[in-house]
Amino acid sequence: MDKYNLNDLKVVYRVLHRHLTEHTELLDNAFFDDVQKYLHQAAQRDGVDIGDHGAWDAWLGNEPVSCSIRIRRRQSYN
Repeated sequence: MDKYNLNDLKVVYRVLHRHLTEHTELLDNAFFDDVQKYLHQAAQRDGVDIGDHGAWDAWLGNEPVSCSIRIRRRQSYN
């Protein structure tokens, strides 16, 4: 993953993650998992608490959204 631009990986991850409910096969996808692991490690090196969804979202370039709102949105997609 080091050969790819970090911002490009963030874009790919954001797009794939946004569509997880539509494409659940991504949950068991090795590429998606590798990108997520790589980004988690990069975020942690930058001092981001990846367990804090708002901090993780902000680091990825997403608008931070609370877990309660995130869950409501997922339920409305189903």
